[in-house]
Amino acid sequence: MLNAVIFDMDGVIVDSEPLHNKAYQRMFLDFNLDVSARLYESFTGQATRAICQRLCDEFNLKHGADDLVSKKRHHFNNLFEETQDFELIPGVLDLIEDYHKAGLTLILGSSASMQNINRIFKRFDIDKYFKAKFSGADLKASKPNPEIFIKAAAASGFLKENCFVIEDSTNGILAAKAAGLFCVGFESPNSKNQDYSKADLNITSLKEIHYSKIKTFF
Repeated sequence: MLNAVIFDMDGVIVDSEPLHNKAYQRMFLDFNLDVSARLYESFTGQATRAICQRLCDEFNLKHGADDLVSKKRHHFNNLFEETQDFELIPGVLDLIEDYHKAGLTLILGSSASMQNINRIFKRFDIDKYFKAKFSGADLKASKPNPEIFIKAAAASGFLKENCFVIEDSTNGILAAKAAGLFCVGFESPNSKNQDYSKADLNITSLKEIHYSKIKTFF
């Protein structure tokens, strides 16, 4: 029986990847980093600090990861305030409302900082649908480590067998499967070159997993 759904945020709930990309590109310029598209794509789904630590290691930087994090978040904050056409992923509000009406418990498990999570949830007035929110920035390890989804499933109050995860990144899918959860791989418009082969179900539209359809898997 299906009782709970764990949502990723960036690329699943909100179309934030273009803003994150711009913020990272500006930060790369600040530190004179030549980051290839392939390396950047491997970051998808990871927390900002984990990404910045990888950059410090990859480029043997004298700066610490916190310096890079601070710059990236500064640029993202400015872009967030400047961008008025920042939108939810098409169909996600209908999906959230559909699950809520069906009585499912909704949990957020995102690598974004809690500051960004709260800001986005406030802008789109979706806090009322979610029982709990987890930020990878507050945990010891980032996706693909399963910690965030283990905690999210526990917070739902249901067995793992009664929950599933919606993810758009390779790292997120690996984290969900390592946590022992059913995972839907959503090929989000701005999540480029991600591997969905480990997901239990792959979709290109959120309409494909409305309650009447997804419940048949449980």
